Amino acid sequence: MTAGVATALLPGFAEPAVDSQRVFRAVLDAMARPGMLVRVPATIEPPAPLGIATGAVLLALADQDTNVWLDAAAQTAEVEAWLRFHCGCPIVAAPEQANFAAIADPLGMPPLSAFPCGSDEYPDRSATVIVQVPSLTGGEAWTLTGPGIRDRATLAIAGLVPGFKDQVGANHALFPRGVDLVFAAGDHVAALPRSTRMGDG
Repeated sequence: MTAGVATALLPGFAEPAVDSQRVFRAVLDAMARPGMLVRVPATIEPPAPLGIATGAVLLALADQDTNVWLDAAAQTAEVEAWLRFHCGCPIVAAPEQANFAAIADPLGMPPLSAFPCGSDEYPDRSATVIVQVPSLTGGEAWTLTGPGIRDRATLAIAGLVPGFKDQVGANHALFPRGVDLVFAAGDHVAALPRSTRMGDG
């Protein structure tokens, strides 16, 4: 860590144990109810380009036993130093090594197939991909069905790469394997677990 990065290191959670549990519960709520927008209860100011929700989710989920992969936009010295200091997590060089991935540039993200999808015997050995987007509304409307959804839900994520819907469909077809997605914008998240089926809005 350079002296400049150390000097500029931003704080994490004010009360790490309590705040981490609150954010973790928010992520669980989002995963349990796919498509629902959930506010992340955190007041942190993570280093750019990470937003509040993206940074808070990483602080709550990552630790010394989880590999974190950052896309080119998120892979700054400040972000890496912040995560290593507050989480102790290893920063890995390739998507296929990740337990958690943070995407700050969704238009340039690798395909979902680049991340670990687990195996039939160990489906939990898959990645959770946190995709920071401009907005959780205003994009192509998707109709969601599956566990945690009563009848159906709608999700309209803005700022995703063309063809992303097809990637999500291919990811769901791998179930019980596949990655889980957490979309973040501002201080809100929405989740799309691998068990969720997606159609047109």
